[in-house]
Amino acid sequence: MLRSDQETGYEGRDGNAGFEYELAKSFAAYLDVELNLVSKDSVSGVLAMIRQGEVDIAAAGLTRTAERENGFLFGPAYQEVRQQVVCRRGGARPKNVEDLANVELMVPANSSYVERLQSLKSSYPDIHWREDENLNTENLLERVWEKELECTIADSNIVAINRRYFPELSVRFDLGEPESLAWILPLDAPHLRGKIEDWYQVIDNNGTLAELKEKYYGYIEVFDYVDTRALTRRIKRVLPKFRPMFEEAEKRYGIDWTLLAAQSYQESHWNPRAKSPTGVRGIMMLTLTTAKEMGIKSRLNAKENIMGGAKYLSKMQKRLPETITGHDREWMALAAYNVGFGHMRDAFVLAERFEKNPDIWTDMSTVLPLLGQKKYYRTLKHGYARGWEPVRYVKRIRDYQDIIVQHIERLESAKAEQKEARRTAVK
Repeated sequence: MLRSDQETGYEGRDGNAGFEYELAKSFAAYLDVELNLVSKDSVSGVLAMIRQGEVDIAAAGLTRTAERENGFLFGPAYQEVRQQVVCRRGGARPKNVEDLANVELMVPANSSYVERLQSLKSSYPDIHWREDENLNTENLLERVWEKELECTIADSNIVAINRRYFPELSVRFDLGEPESLAWILPLDAPHLRGKIEDWYQVIDNNGTLAELKEKYYGYIEVFDYVDTRALTRRIKRVLPKFRPMFEEAEKRYGIDWTLLAAQSYQESHWNPRAKSPTGVRGIMMLTLTTAKEMGIKSRLNAKENIMGGAKYLSKMQKRLPETITGHDREWMALAAYNVGFGHMRDAFVLAERFEKNPDIWTDMSTVLPLLGQKKYYRTLKHGYARGWEPVRYVKRIRDYQDIIVQHIERLESAKAEQKEARRTAVK
């Protein structure tokens, strides 16, 4: 059993992904059995299915707490996390537990955060918080970023990933001592727990566990969204090397080279050797699956990588309904490139459900973020997605393209003026 979120399990661009999902797949392979996954949207839903014997294991990023130990068995601790009070830069600045009495605080219902707050309330009776059954930790972090909520509490691993997308989030302080994450089993499953312990020793010793931690939680880089000075420096110093490649891709696939250049800057800052924690690589940051599908032999070859990215973006455009035209078609294709076409189809369904126009990016940009909310994604074929990410992805690329175009026009205008001045001087 998994929860539907970025840390545990979700449908990515190239299929199922997530730290817990890959652990579960590894354990199933160790037992030589078929992996049968069930997803729930809340901690309470996950625990209820274990308690009722409907599933064998809960692999859902769950904290080992004293209260839970009374009703469940736990597998080995595979990760240590800290509960952190998270607010927004420029917003509330609580420095300690006592200060939480003066901030608006919301946490997911039935979570380990509630347990921690309840244990603190006896010593700090003035602290208060709200609980929400429908919003998970990621949803609440997004609300803090959107200035709709002052603060929330989140495990440090979840904070680390989400600050890639919401860098204005600020950790104010750690709430108590570190805690362990572990799989949860029914009380009558000691034999299965023994199998998990044996498998855990194997993946801990052979490096599999360390590789997965590095993949999902390792070096998490936060790019400036529109750092104009950095971008203009790279336009002068770096872009000329790759411009002919982008222009060739435009001729081959009919996509404006400045849009491809802007997308590449968003993906890698024009670094042909770039690598993300999840294994995407190269100047257009292609997954291994996408590279193979596009016929790319080396993702570190800048020209091949650019052609592969342009070909894939062109493929996304071709799959869109013909009713989507102009720049809306470009922006929808970019969103599909980022989030996956299956999730775009789900967003089209939601748009029609809310009487939005699925052919207009302005309307779709309001619908896509709903894919991260369980009351919506649980009704859709492809489930959970970071729907706000493609919206920000498209916005940043549009910003970058505008800066690139303006800068190129200024440079070319200046060159033309210099050329004319030299011609006049010769005369």
